[in-house]
Amino acid sequence: MTRPLSRALVAEFLGSLLLAALVIGSGIAAQRLSPHDVGVQLLENAAATAVGLFALILVFGPVSGAHFNPVVSLVDAVLGGLPWRHFSLYVPVQVIGCVAGAVVANVLFDATPISISTTDRASWPHGFSEVVATLGLLLVIFSLARTGRGEKAAAAVGAYIGAAYWFTSSTSFANPAITVGRAFSDSFAGIAPSSVPTYIVAQLVAAVIALPLLRLLYPSARSEDVVVPNPV
Repeated sequence: MTRPLSRALVAEFLGSLLLAALVIGSGIAAQRLSPHDVGVQLLENAAATAVGLFALILVFGPVSGAHFNPVVSLVDAVLGGLPWRHFSLYVPVQVIGCVAGAVVANVLFDATPISISTTDRASWPHGFSEVVATLGLLLVIFSLARTGRGEKAAAAVGAYIGAAYWFTSSTSFANPAITVGRAFSDSFAGIAPSSVPTYIVAQLVAAVIALPLLRLLYPSARSEDVVVPNPV
């Protein structure tokens, strides 16, 4: 079954936009609903993100693979699931979508459409957390992809990200596009632009680690087992 690239790019843009709006919007709502309890804020933010991501993958997965994440697209391309030409178009669409989603989230809560975050997150524990969080995400996605269990990806990814909000000090961004997008909202979910490079480098390091691990653990994977249906 072939899927036009134009449809896939629209799906990646809309999915990335809605993902950023979901993450940032729920962060703003949590900050306003529970202004004196950061733990409750994180719980609210994580729960909304987990269930929302589950739904977004179900909606857009059949069209584009529901990557919404340049690191996922990169690993998929290296493993032969996504053509490099498509990868070169997926990435800017994902980044633009996440930035647009940040603007949407700000507007939804009557905040300034673009407000640059002042939340500094560039410490070594945050960076290491992003390596661990992103590595775990890639292992979840591609272990399912390479063993023919792609139908479980939506639930597994949502569950993993919801958990990773809690076991990582960075609250598991695990995505360069959403990292850039969250810099455009000075809210609970925001990240200062000066911290963005640290996170993106950590996420790319995770991809470098994930590739040999996936090939070691699942050496006999077939191309048709790739969980995310890719446009041709």
